[in-house]
Amino acid sequence: MQSQYVWDLPIRIFHWLLAASIPAAIVTGMIGGDLIEWHGRLGLFILGLIIFRLIWGVVGSRTARFVNFVRGPRAILDYLRGEWRGIGHNPLGALSVLGLLAIISAQIGTGLFANDDITFQGPLAYLIESESSNHMRSLHALLKYGLIAMVSLHVVAIIFYVRFKRENLVRPMLTGRKEIDPNLVSPEITQGNLRLVRVGRSAISFIVSAAISLTVVYVVASGLAPSVTQSLSIKAPFW
Repeated sequence: MQSQYVWDLPIRIFHWLLAASIPAAIVTGMIGGDLIEWHGRLGLFILGLIIFRLIWGVVGSRTARFVNFVRGPRAILDYLRGEWRGIGHNPLGALSVLGLLAIISAQIGTGLFANDDITFQGPLAYLIESESSNHMRSLHALLKYGLIAMVSLHVVAIIFYVRFKRENLVRPMLTGRKEIDPNLVSPEITQGNLRLVRVGRSAISFIVSAAISLTVVYVVASGLAPSVTQSLSIKAPFW
């Protein structure tokens, strides 16, 4: 086995920030009261993370790009038979990533339009009718259980891999490196003369991706059109 640089720093930062913010958002939402404001802020923070991950899935490193780890049914069958070989997310892991991103996106989307007429109003709730906003709130509350189930499944999978496959999935997400078959080692990553070029490109991609994410979050938190929200005397509740 040979050590391979698998997960880039932006992916690792995204992963651990998401791992910390989702439980915090769930807890603050369930407790409510004065913590509902923090629930909203965490929702916006997670929105920024998801937008960044979607962009990074296009411009990031090889293992971060969706095109390199989202595979079809044949690859999944090969993996289940033990015939699949590769680095990064395996075919089932790729489905887990897509599922988690999808349900988080749905949860954030419904939260942006939700309104309980008491303590919480999403920054985009004014764009739809009150009845529709209340429906979004109900859907937001329902999707919470799906999100908890997906996160729990993710944790169970990590435990399964450690216990039965003797593969630690947490360490590579901390260090970025993983022990893999030497035949799968990428010369593109291991050659020093290319590493500096890749680091430079990654830095630019990271700055652009982060800037886009922050801009979108700012615009959404401001209600898309601050002048309109001000004229209607509607205040974005958690910006």
